[in-house]
Order: sequence, then structure tokens, then C-alpha cells
Amino acid sequence: MKKILLVTVAAFGFAGAASAADLPARMPVKAPPVIAPVFSWTGCYVGGYVGGAWSSDDTVATDRNGVIVRPGSWGYSTDSSFIGGGTVGCNWQPVGSPFVLGLEGEVGYMHLTGTGIDPLSAGATTLYSNTKIGDWYGIVAGRLGYSFDRALIYVKGGVAFVDVENSIAQPGTGAYASASQTKATWTVGGGLEYALDMNWSVKAEYMYIGLDQTQTVTAPIAGGGFANWDHANSGIQTAKVGINYRFGGGAPLVARY
Repeated sequence: MKKILLVTVAAFGFAGAASAADLPARMPVKAPPVIAPVFSWTGCYVGGYVGGAWSSDDTVATDRNGVIVRPGSWGYSTDSSFIGGGTVGCNWQPVGSPFVLGLEGEVGYMHLTGTGIDPLSAGATTLYSNTKIGDWYGIVAGRLGYSFDRALIYVKGGVAFVDVENSIAQPGTGAYASASQTKATWTVGGGLEYALDMNWSVKAEYMYIGLDQTQTVTAPIAGGGFANWDHANSGIQTAKVGINYRFGGGAPLVARY
């Protein structure tokens, strides 16, 4: 009886093993993709900045006739200035590309002034020349940048608008004449911007404003007639630091396996 029982158990065990061997092998299961955000500079922003401005070279004044003084040219420098203002712009970064395209505008305060004594005048005809650049300026420029994730290096160029006033004065006589004009000129520069998070970023930037233009001051003279002085104002260099807030603060979701 025991022999019959052992044979039966062995037979069932063999049959079970054979059935297990006939089952298909389990296929490996692929892990689902991980959806992760990738930082992007795309979006519009507003910001503010502070910095400084200074003139590249002296203002050159040219006495164009000898009615009051002898004709000739001479120069004088302008002081440096604090600058500060606001910025608004938009960026676009194609998905998968490190390049960033943008358009940016800024409006700010600037006040560069300078005064010089005309060395060609003497005695009672001593003349003072004055230059004032400001009190405001504006820039509209395009940006082209290359990003290293949250760090962005960029170049920038466009048009600048600067208020310029030159004048001639003769103390003691009350003689005074000036010319004022908002001038449109070119500007170029670049900077570095770093994103602190999805919304906030900080930047450091240098811009050169090419104010290499001439403005003529025409002054009435005693006995009738006029005298002319040409003022060649030099370019302006600016350096600033700022902070921007980007609306939306989103980032495209990319599947990573």
C-alpha cells in the first residue's frame, strides 16, 4: 500500500513539473517614462535695474566764425551719472535648442553734465559752454543669447533715444543760447543673465550708446547777427545690474526614459 502511495505522489509531482515547463517565459516589463520639467527662457518679463553711465570722450566745441572769438575747436569732459529704470521684454527658446531670441525695451534716468570755458574767447567775451545729456533715455533692442540651462549669455543691439542739450553763456551780459533735441542713435552691448527659479532672474549688462553726433548752438551777438558753435557729443557707456520677473514661469515637460 505504501508503495502504491509513493508511486502516485511521484507521478503527480512529475506531471506538475512538466506542466510548469510548458508555460511561456515571463516577458520583461518596461518602466514607464518619467515626465520631468526642462528649464526654458521662453516668456515675457518685466524688471528694473541700476547702474552708471559715463562719456567715452570729451565734448568737442567748434567756433565756426570769428565774430566773437577766433575760429577753432576745443573740448571739455562731462561727469558720470547714476542710471536706473525699468525693462520689459519677451524671449523665445525653441524646444531642444540652446539659442534664445528676444526683444527688449528699457526707459531710464540719466544725467550727464559738463561745462568748459572757451579758451578762444578772452576778457569781456569769455564764454562758457554747457552740455546736458538726460534726464531720460530709452532703448529698444533685439537680443540673441546662448543658454547653459539657467545661465544665458547674450548680445544686444538696436536703437537708443537720448535727450541732448548744448548751450553757450556769457556771464555778466545775460547772453545765453541753447539747442535741445531728442536724438535717435544706435546702441550695442551684451550681458549675462541667470535664472534663480522659474520666474526670477538677475543680470549684469554693458551697453554702448553711439551718440557721435553734432549739435549747433546759434547765439545772437551785440550789434546784430549770430554766431555758431558746433558741439560734437561723444558716445555713452553704461553698465548696470538688474532683476527680472518672467510671467508664467513655466517649463516644457519632457519624457525621459
